[in-house]
Amino acid sequence: MAISIFDDKAHPPQEDDLSEVLGKTYKLWCALKDHVIAEYAPISPEWGFASKSTGWGLRLKGEKRAVLYMTPCKGYFLASFALGEKAVAAAHAAKLPAAMLEVIDKAPKYAEGRGVRLEVRTSKDVDSIKKLAVIKMAH
Repeated sequence: MAISIFDDKAHPPQEDDLSEVLGKTYKLWCALKDHVIAEYAPISPEWGFASKSTGWGLRLKGEKRAVLYMTPCKGYFLASFALGEKAVAAAHAAKLPAAMLEVIDKAPKYAEGRGVRLEVRTSKDVDSIKKLAVIKMAH
């Protein structure tokens, strides 16, 4: 099973699909996406199907690098970042929620940074993701 609820390469997600699958978190999805597009303009939202194991996800990419990736799941979504070590240190200094810092610390390390995937279920989660995006883009 794919990470994304949308795992059929032949059928990219549509807004109606997102609303149905995300349920109450659809408003959070829209709020986070709209915030990133406004805050880090110009941003190109782009759906991509990386593999059968990940499924469809939305990449919010600026001129030089991706700000974050959003992956729809049943009733929630994932916000994913590639964080370099300077951003990881800054996240700790910013006193983000302990649960978020634990996910960051345990994230697998790749050449482009730590692959951090965070569940988004509440407006508090969105606020924390916004703070982490500021940190990522500053480092």
